[in-house]
Amino acid sequence: MFNLINLFLNKVYRLLLFLSVCYLCGCSGGRSAAQKSTTGIRTLIVGGGSSHDFNRWYKQADSVTLSADGFASVTYTSGIDSIIPLLPQIDVLYLSNNQPMTDPNLRKAIFDFVESGKGLVLAHGATWYNWKDWPEYNAKLVGGGSTGHERYGNFDVSIVNANHPITQNVEKTFNIKDELYRMKPDSTGPGLDVLAIATVPGSQTTYPLLWVTKHSKGRIVGFTLGHDGEAHDLPVYQTLLKNAIKWAARK
Repeated sequence: MFNLINLFLNKVYRLLLFLSVCYLCGCSGGRSAAQKSTTGIRTLIVGGGSSHDFNRWYKQADSVTLSADGFASVTYTSGIDSIIPLLPQIDVLYLSNNQPMTDPNLRKAIFDFVESGKGLVLAHGATWYNWKDWPEYNAKLVGGGSTGHERYGNFDVSIVNANHPITQNVEKTFNIKDELYRMKPDSTGPGLDVLAIATVPGSQTTYPLLWVTKHSKGRIVGFTLGHDGEAHDLPVYQTLLKNAIKWAARK
């Protein structure tokens, strides 16, 4: 009963915080760059595409998580055309989208952004093999990818590198309800530093769930959690997300 009360109070707090952010920023569902605050790590969340409620879980839930207590200054967009003009204004690019990004100038701009030493966080749908005509994205930024996932349900997550800043203040093992992505590293890529793995229920099969893609200049984090509120509303997810943003921003 105590845990249920805590979960309820957490959701009430997050709702009130979200409404406060909306009031202060004048955000609305129809705007492509909707939620902004004025302090903290400058973060652009990109959503949009299929099979997920990007507005609810990335535009709303994750924006609230990151904006709380001035941790981050958050802008959300589902307008692919708006990314390039916003890149000079941010510290971390947070991609969750699986909608097409076909503009060669945008593709180059994302690579240039990381090459300049900035941070890139790739979450859930953005770690998929989405674009057959852009293999460099998965090979060099994601460091691999997924073409399938286990049936939506509960599974165990194990932290395998508890010393990394991204895994600080996170229990070494936890159970979560989500889509378990069958993430496979690319042997031709730069290599991964795997921080957490997911175990397929009833088996010993594991897949990378949280990792750092090695890069000589930028900081890249891959994170396969995030299908819906069973992940986004959990404190462990929120801690990992904030840690990933902070580390990517070199803060």
